[in-house]
Amino acid sequence: MQLPTTTYGESGTPVVVLHGLFGSSRNWMTAARRLAAAGHRVIAMDLRNHGTSPHVPTMSYPEMAEDVAETITTLGLGPVALIGHSMGGKTAMLTALQTPALVDRLVVVDVSPVSYPPAFVGYAQAMRDADLSAVRRRAEVEEQLVDAVPLASTRAFLLQNLVMDDNGAHWRPNLPVIESAIPAISSWPDVTGTYEGPTLFVYGGKSDYVQPSHHPTIQSYFPRATLAEIPEAGHWVHAERLDDFLTTVTPFLA
Repeated sequence: MQLPTTTYGESGTPVVVLHGLFGSSRNWMTAARRLAAAGHRVIAMDLRNHGTSPHVPTMSYPEMAEDVAETITTLGLGPVALIGHSMGGKTAMLTALQTPALVDRLVVVDVSPVSYPPAFVGYAQAMRDADLSAVRRRAEVEEQLVDAVPLASTRAFLLQNLVMDDNGAHWRPNLPVIESAIPAISSWPDVTGTYEGPTLFVYGGKSDYVQPSHHPTIQSYFPRATLAEIPEAGHWVHAERLDDFLTTVTPFLA
């Protein structure tokens, strides 16, 4: 499918940005504006079942990578610099591996091409179980998430998906499909080949998503990869340490 996009900047080299699980293109607004000011045309996409994208019954990495490739092609953007965080990082990697002609260079944010134990199922369940029938304030929903999501910053991130309008409160993402897809999202598809373009892996020093044991696998898929650690960042590198993230990424995109 062609994905909805938000564009920042009217000219410059194209940079496509992909969000992570439970995210949307809006999560990248501040970073995208800064990159646009540095001379890039930034296109932030909503991956399937997230943001303003259609709700569909499946969301494997091959499907998501095909969505991204179709959108780049339909909009006439390629080749692009492709940036992806977490789930979006795996989608970006697979897009580069399967359609390398569309990707001029690749930035992968805090994720490796490996399988992880399934995580965040509890978040999806807590969001689905929240009683939204009589909600008038976001704080009422947050109170229902506390037990499953003890960290306030994570609750705030998840609550960006809550829509409150004339029809009452409801979640924007397709939570049932996302919940069922989390095991596949946590894994890495059986894929071969290499992407020979310039590749940068940026990861948080306080995160465990990019381990030294992953480096050989990264190099096997991306032989021109370099790795950059941002020591004070956790998993949401671009949100937690935006200035450090941009200092690292901007020269690579130039």
